[in-house]
Amino acid sequence: SRHIRCASARTMAAILERSFIEICGFERETVPRFRDVTINPGASAPPGGVKYPDSAGGFSYEDSGKLLSVTSNRFIHWSTSGDTIQLVEQSLDVNLLNNAIRLKILQCPLLPGGVHIHETLNNVIILIVTSQSVHRLVLPHPTNMYHSELVTELQVQSVFTDVRRASVQDAAHSYMLPPGQSPITSAAWLSPHGHAHFALAPPSGGITVVTLPPHDQQGSVSVLELKQSSVIQRLAGWMPTAIRGEQSPSDLAVSLSAWSLDDDTFLFTMCQDLKLRVWSYKEQQCVLVTDLLDFVPAGREEMRRSQGQHRLRLCFSPSTGLCVAVHLTAPSNSQFCVLQLVASDNSRYSLEHISTHFSTQETLVDFVLTATEIWGLWVDEDNQTVMKYTNFEHNVAAMWNQVFAQPAPEEEVHIGPDQDPRETYLDVLFSPLRFTGAAIVKALQIYRRGTERILDLTWDSLKKEVTLTVENELQSSVTQFEFTQEDYRVLQVDFWSKFYACCLQYQEALSTPLALHVNQATAMVCVLKKGFVSFLLPCFAVDHLYLSSEEHLFSEEDTPISEDPELGSDVVQLVQCVRLVGECVQGDMACEMDRALDMLLSPERATEQVLENLLANGSDNLIEDINNQLQEVRNPLAAMTALLRELDLETDMEMSPERTVPPTGQSLSVRMSLSQLYGSSVSVSVVCQALCQTAMSRALLCRDILILQHLYLRLGDNVSSLQMQQDLIPRCCNLLCCYHLLKQLSQTFTSPVPLDTLDINLQHLSVLKLSDSPAVLPSRSVLNPQTVVELFYQNVARKLIVAQLFGQRGAEASQTPLHWPQLISSVVTLLWPTNPSFLFPECLMGNCQYTQLQEYVRLIGPWCQANVGSCRFVLGQAYLASGEGQKALQCFQEAAEVVKEEEFLMRLTGLEEETNTTAPRLSYYNKVLQLLEDIGLPELVINLATLAISEAGTDQRRQAALWTRIFKHHLDLGHNREAYEALTQNPEHSSQLDCLRQLVVVLCERAQLHDLVQFPYVNLHEEVVSIIESRARAVDLMTHNYYELLYAFHINRHNYRKAGTVMFEYSMRLGREVRTLRGLQKQVDCFLAALNCLRLIRPEYAWIVQPSSRAAVSRPGQTSPGKLAWGCCCVVATVSRQIEILELKDVEKEYVLARCRLTLGQHEPACAAIAGGASAVEMVALLVQSGLFDSAILLCHTFSLPLTPIFEGLTFKCMKLQYGGEQSQNEAWNWLAANQLPSLITTKESSATDEAWRLLAAYLEKHQSQNAQYHRCVINRLLSHGVPVPDWLVNACKVNYGWRRRSALQKATGTMFW
Repeated sequence: SRHIRCASARTMAAILERSFIEICGFERETVPRFRDVTINPGASAPPGGVKYPDSAGGFSYEDSGKLLSVTSNRFIHWSTSGDTIQLVEQSLDVNLLNNAIRLKILQCPLLPGGVHIHETLNNVIILIVTSQSVHRLVLPHPTNMYHSELVTELQVQSVFTDVRRASVQDAAHSYMLPPGQSPITSAAWLSPHGHAHFALAPPSGGITVVTLPPHDQQGSVSVLELKQSSVIQRLAGWMPTAIRGEQSPSDLAVSLSAWSLDDDTFLFTMCQDLKLRVWSYKEQQCVLVTDLLDFVPAGREEMRRSQGQHRLRLCFSPSTGLCVAVHLTAPSNSQFCVLQLVASDNSRYSLEHISTHFSTQETLVDFVLTATEIWGLWVDEDNQTVMKYTNFEHNVAAMWNQVFAQPAPEEEVHIGPDQDPRETYLDVLFSPLRFTGAAIVKALQIYRRGTERILDLTWDSLKKEVTLTVENELQSSVTQFEFTQEDYRVLQVDFWSKFYACCLQYQEALSTPLALHVNQATAMVCVLKKGFVSFLLPCFAVDHLYLSSEEHLFSEEDTPISEDPELGSDVVQLVQCVRLVGECVQGDMACEMDRALDMLLSPERATEQVLENLLANGSDNLIEDINNQLQEVRNPLAAMTALLRELDLETDMEMSPERTVPPTGQSLSVRMSLSQLYGSSVSVSVVCQALCQTAMSRALLCRDILILQHLYLRLGDNVSSLQMQQDLIPRCCNLLCCYHLLKQLSQTFTSPVPLDTLDINLQHLSVLKLSDSPAVLPSRSVLNPQTVVELFYQNVARKLIVAQLFGQRGAEASQTPLHWPQLISSVVTLLWPTNPSFLFPECLMGNCQYTQLQEYVRLIGPWCQANVGSCRFVLGQAYLASGEGQKALQCFQEAAEVVKEEEFLMRLTGLEEETNTTAPRLSYYNKVLQLLEDIGLPELVINLATLAISEAGTDQRRQAALWTRIFKHHLDLGHNREAYEALTQNPEHSSQLDCLRQLVVVLCERAQLHDLVQFPYVNLHEEVVSIIESRARAVDLMTHNYYELLYAFHINRHNYRKAGTVMFEYSMRLGREVRTLRGLQKQVDCFLAALNCLRLIRPEYAWIVQPSSRAAVSRPGQTSPGKLAWGCCCVVATVSRQIEILELKDVEKEYVLARCRLTLGQHEPACAAIAGGASAVEMVALLVQSGLFDSAILLCHTFSLPLTPIFEGLTFKCMKLQYGGEQSQNEAWNWLAANQLPSLITTKESSATDEAWRLLAAYLEKHQSQNAQYHRCVINRLLSHGVPVPDWLVNACKVNYGWRRRSALQKATGTMFW
């Protein structure tokens, strides 16, 4: 199974329980968010201005070590200064809201060690002792604050949320001490019944116990005085000293602690006379006195004369009972004595000596006693913090173990010749490791000379303010107008160095140690400093050897690096040589080495250059010392191999993101607790800064080993040199690059990303089926800003590590110690670039950290051979985000080479599930193509799809999909020619037809008909025609021009008969479906086009085929007959298979009929709809009715119809005009103008009536008929209406037909003339 190796001897988790390392979990808040609470007890300023030193302390909840507890990994720490106490509640699992208060007790300086916190079932009670008063603060217990037993949020309320409701001003929670009785030291405890007891040591000696009644009950304050001779008790007030009698100053308590044991409370007092007195509160007497000088082996007189501040601490454990540790201070032989309280049979007690430990002569700040250890905190003469611890049970030699303090920021910042001073100083000031935000803010205020108060700024805003302030200061000091670049650079360095020095001072002040806090349940060790809290973490074996002082290094008898004692000794000797090398490489040489790694230069060449500089700078003596020390190593190559093996964290295990989910077999409460474990901002900061510290120290170690190796080449034999060059030096170079990379990542901040950008990115990743991966799911930051390592730990690594830690064993254990080493080593293993895990770059990609991702790939590019293809893929993603598409495409192509070899790419392409995949590259290309399509980069899709075709082989289905994709994007881009070529390359006929159909439709919509017609359509001619025909018959005739397109298509290929057929069908459909004036006009044009096409071919071929009129008749509700199949031999299968062959003359008839319809529609628009469906006979009637006699005559001649209706209609109109009014005359001119009138007579005015008769006469003369048929028709029409026959008509009959007499005329017409 895939898992993280955390306990192997080859990993960095091999820990020596001999040293710890300090990690300062800097909060990136510019101004701490304290809420101010003030208590006014009514005290006046103490006489003489009593001042106490600043102090601090901590409290851990009883169930802080229980995984399922609300108080898991939760603690409170405080610091006091003057009359102000700052209390902060923190958790390693969740972020606490409203967790900091600043409590000010007016005119009452707080006693050092005068804050005592206790917890009950329902409350957290804080007991405070000042110089003039005691106070009680009652807060709710966390277990009673939340509605559910399970806390599922990453942010919950602190116990200090409702501190203003805690009745801090209530007199029942405070008591004023008499003037002049300011206590020297104090202790406090809660009774089982809820009474608050304050044990105070007044300057006059003895002990005074002030008791406040339970906070939820009424009662009065009682005061109890304990002294050796008697016990005096009063309900209130203090008895004067004269009544008490003289007290010896020797019993003055300088340190005081209380412990409840059985049903009694014992007060342990360290007195001025170096005697330890134990008081029983129950018996109200001193039950034990022990002279501590009995445990001082030497220098007792010096100890007795010493006026140092002696201290004592208590610790109880089930295994050892109650132990007492006393620190006896002396100028030269300070020591710790550990005693154990032992009860005898007669209920008497005694103290048994366990061990004595001498301490160094630094000034003790604080110490803590645990069940097995003493932790000490000192400051030396240079005001540097010194921390040590020792085991008082099994440490026979009484040796102190080391705690490596986090080094202070460098006093000077090295600036290279090619570096900008401002950017260099800003990088150092705002690095995650060196300065707190508070120090920078204080320095900024001083630098501004206090002109304005700096409010709560973000980290980036503070950076801008610092830049602006320093640059303004520089500009204001300039008196010259012109500077050389070098002069300006000198000025920049000068001003920035001043600000940097100011920051150093405040950082040093804030780093002043005040106290230690140790939680035995979780093994958490904290150093409480003036401005922040640091954590002590177990030190790994190799770091322990490299960081140890010389005296400790020489005393190393064994090392977990090797079980062979000789090899272990050689490793220790080799580390001493390496440390000597490190002392030589300082300043410029160290910076040059770092710069070479940043610039991806060869580490070997850079090392050779550094070694040359060392030899040239007169370091011969140091080189000789190194050589002499190296001679003491019996087997240097084996020692180097062992050391490099310990530094190498490469593993062949893969880290699966599925492991981030806790085992489902665990209960819901366990899974919820595990989901929050080590997830707060404090944990994130501590783990990632520890990783940074580790990476920095190990990068220095690898650098020094590499220099030592090159020095060894100058001194060693040929055989050794060959192994060194071929194996050890390349391995060391690789390790140096790895740790340098981790160091850079740990100090690289993330970029802010808008939420909509994250959503878009998640949508793109969902295309790749990566959106469900825990490595790419963005979440809200717990730090602002945060480094990329913190981002990775918070989103991915923590869940994976916790699942691994608790997946192999049950998580129901009541006590859960902190897993700092496992957390750190596992995060480093996950980040190790040569390991198979690819979660870190995946996390950067999922959180849109593309600039940081590009830098990561750049740094590992020249030397890392793991996940090469995966790196190229995520780099392509980064290029896409920055708009560099061609670079992205190149990266995607390079990643395809190893798609079957890397876990990330296999998961990306789904190869983990598809074991029978024959074309993994093609699957990979398809995923990338989907991504590019989702982003909207058609050019890249085309290029990559063209490349992917070669991977499809003979699989026509996959080839068809790729060619279809190429066609689609060419068409979208307007590359019509390329789209057509892609269409023709498609091997699948159905896909080809789909593309062809889309091509036709799109080009028609774009009106790019020229391209559509001009394409050759090799082997696709019939398909194109069929597609266009089907589209033409399926869409609206007046909004699409598919018939015209098909006409142009056939014309372009000189197929005139088919072109004519298309236009004839178009015109016929227009006549049936679009009976509007526009439709009539279009119909006429189509008939003309059809006639033109038929006249261009030989007469024997000038015919077209249409469905017969009987087959084409449509019934109501059926499809239009125009949508039946037209053409040479195509008819719809659902109708009769009868066709009609239409010759040119038939088409001409249809044209004339359409022309007449158009004429009627133009003359009478209201008749257009009627005319559109009228037959020839009907049209004649309509034309005559509208007065369009010319068109009616033409229609009659075309269809061989008699002209009788025309003459009858014209005769009737003449009669109407003759007997009509003026309005009829005016209206008549409209239809008269539509006919071809005979020549006008200009000799006199002509009326409409005259013109109508003349038109009739002209028609009779022009259209002669047999037996005077038309004349008879006109005469009969006139006579039937009682209108006399005009003379001109009578004369015309005489002339043309020989009707000389009236009788003959009557006989011919059958009418009687009157």
